[in-house]
Amino acid sequence: MVSAIITFDILQRPKIPTLLSAFITLLNDRLGETIVFPLLPFLLDRFTNSGSTLGLLAGTYAISQFAVAPLIGALSDRYGRKPVIITCVSGSVLGLCLFALTVSINWNNFLPNWAISLPLVLLFTARIIDGISGGTAATATAVLADISTPENRAKTFGLIGVAFGLGFLLGPGVGTALAKFSVTLPVWAASGFAIANLILVIWVLPETHSVQARSSLPRKRELNPFTQLKRVLINPYVRRLCFAFFIFFMAFNGFTAVLVLYLKQAFDWSPEMASLTFVVVGLVAMLVQGALIGPLVKQFGERRLTLAGIGFVIAGCLLLPMAQEETATYIVFTAVAVLAVGTGLVTPCLRALVSRRLNNAGQGTILGSLQGLQSLGTFLGASMAGFSYDLLGQRSPFFGATFLLLIVISLVSGSSGPKFKMNANA
Repeated sequence: MVSAIITFDILQRPKIPTLLSAFITLLNDRLGETIVFPLLPFLLDRFTNSGSTLGLLAGTYAISQFAVAPLIGALSDRYGRKPVIITCVSGSVLGLCLFALTVSINWNNFLPNWAISLPLVLLFTARIIDGISGGTAATATAVLADISTPENRAKTFGLIGVAFGLGFLLGPGVGTALAKFSVTLPVWAASGFAIANLILVIWVLPETHSVQARSSLPRKRELNPFTQLKRVLINPYVRRLCFAFFIFFMAFNGFTAVLVLYLKQAFDWSPEMASLTFVVVGLVAMLVQGALIGPLVKQFGERRLTLAGIGFVIAGCLLLPMAQEETATYIVFTAVAVLAVGTGLVTPCLRALVSRRLNNAGQGTILGSLQGLQSLGTFLGASMAGFSYDLLGQRSPFFGATFLLLIVISLVSGSSGPKFKMNANA
């Protein structure tokens, strides 16, 4: 209800085409992931049942996005928002359609033995293309900033939360509904939504970044994503918290990358049941971040909530490997609800802890780099969890994540102290 009021309030008539285009682009960015991700083990079933392959495939999108994110931002500042969004959404269409086509073809009918790995090569190519094109969210956010005044920017940015919340809720829901008919149908639905998004931005979205405001491309060194991360990790004021942020997402996105494979192989769950777990995550996370986080922060503070959230995630990690076939439904849905509460607390509170240690000059650089840390952590975590799943057993990624989360607790607990003011280049 609150989100609807926010959305209605900012939809002033002259800005409707721009706001609608930005909103649909943000929604498409989330739907493409949340529809496909819960179904990956089922979509790969004909090609491989390897946890390591699944982990690498799940992490490929994140590392591709990490590699090009600084370049896409610089290109939108240099050449304008519209051409960059059109290029990125076109890449998303290409990646999703290639993925959908690959999992829909019965390759056994005509593929020779020497080319048996071709479908997996195509799937990895599709994920790389989609990841490289993953600058849609950042550029759509820049569009919203372009058309906002400082006074109403926070209100306009409310669209981002609405789009991401709907994406996490609708994506698994669409996957659950369509997977009843065919496991490949949800991927085609994601492709169709991306095509509609492309048509919208081509015909409706105006250019919002004036020629006078455009800047030249930075030096190559500035476009290196590791250069930006180095500035964060050598900064004494936020180093421990940023390492905590990195390790948290390495742990969380690691075991979630193999969660559906675990449910499929350990309990013979269907695509609909597996996708339903992500619906629960979306609902609980929206409740926590949309309604509870503000009052809880006022009552307990960011540090306590961060530590409590990590405790919830650890509890969920330990619950999942305890499930047996006869108790799987109850334990798994309880565990993912607990996990959703935990990540709903940790993500905003840990960002806020970092932000409080910065002055205004350092906010953009450091907080922007947290997305790079999240992407890199996702790739490493998913890859490591996949190899652990194959080499050490189905339950090992959950115990590995628990160990990493204990390190996060140590880093957050040891970073107490007053707010620090710093320069962005410190």
